[in-house]
Amino acid sequence: MDIFNAWSTYIAPFYSLQYPTATPQNTDSFHDASYYIVGPLDICFVISCIAVMAILRDALRLGFFEPLARWKLHRDLSGRIKLRTKAASASNANGHAVSNGNGHAIVNGNGTANGKANGSANGHASVIAAASPTTRELRQLNRKVIRFAEQGWSVVYYSIQWSFGIYIHFKLPTRVLDPIDLWLGYPHIPISSAVKLYYLTQLAFYLHQILILNAEARRKDHYQMMSHHVITIVLVLASYITHFTRAGCVIMALMDCCDIFLPLGKMSLYLDYPQMVSDGIFGVFMLSWFITRHILFPIVIWSTATVGPKYINFRWDWEGGFYVTKAAFTGYWIMLLFLQALQIIWFGMIIRVATRVATGKGGASDVRSDAEDSISDKKEN
Repeated sequence: MDIFNAWSTYIAPFYSLQYPTATPQNTDSFHDASYYIVGPLDICFVISCIAVMAILRDALRLGFFEPLARWKLHRDLSGRIKLRTKAASASNANGHAVSNGNGHAIVNGNGTANGKANGSANGHASVIAAASPTTRELRQLNRKVIRFAEQGWSVVYYSIQWSFGIYIHFKLPTRVLDPIDLWLGYPHIPISSAVKLYYLTQLAFYLHQILILNAEARRKDHYQMMSHHVITIVLVLASYITHFTRAGCVIMALMDCCDIFLPLGKMSLYLDYPQMVSDGIFGVFMLSWFITRHILFPIVIWSTATVGPKYINFRWDWEGGFYVTKAAFTGYWIMLLFLQALQIIWFGMIIRVATRVATGKGGASDVRSDAEDSISDKKEN
């Protein structure tokens, strides 16, 4: 029993929230929740979340998304092969005219019978070839299956996490259009179990994304995405340690919204749905991106740079929970500005796609196409 208790002490940080504390007397949110403070053992829970996310991602990818995509794409390919076979059979029915010129003309001096035999053989071979998928078709099918499954995990995660973030946002006394409550009463400690769980799972997700980013085929904006993830991790971790969790919760909820629709649109493309479906999803994505990341997010940045310093007591007081200086706080909103600069670059890419759709030059497609896919297509062409 003593050994079990000793092991339980070491294992507990990996499956439960650490550093519980008494619930404040005058809570302004989550009145019946458990409350916690921040500590170094929280990283253990983050590690467990990364492992769980990796398992869930592969389980969903291999057990659901890949079989679904393979079934749908194989069905579509079979339909195309049937049409192709019928066309080849129809051509073979009239194949004497095609193969022998006049049907009964003498071919190579061997006479009519030999000409008919050659035409029939050639026509039969063309029917067999039409009834079989080409190497390129199979390669494209497998590539679409893999890409569809990869995007499926993003849709599942962002849908759940964005819903969780909206729930927390409406529970906290914060408003996006009037974000003064992000700074009133700082430091906001202790934090509820919901806020702590939200923060730690978000941190785990972006750490997991860095692993995925380096494991999958590199895209054209690999270094931009890597910069985005690194800055996000620094901001999430720093705001968690220095108790700016209210601002962090608002920002993460804003960021997660449009990230649902981008992978969803890609999935519709990979499954060869009608172009109007992917174009419609892309339109929703573009609108949500513009509202959340170029209207509401700049409001939070403006509040951080101009309003926050008026209500924050900048000092380093370990016991009092004040862990931020004026210089460190300036670094926060500068990183937010850099994040916004990356998003402006990406929005420029989005505008290019929208222009292509509006002018009829093509449908919505993933502007962050895979480098290996582009090389493969060039070789095939």
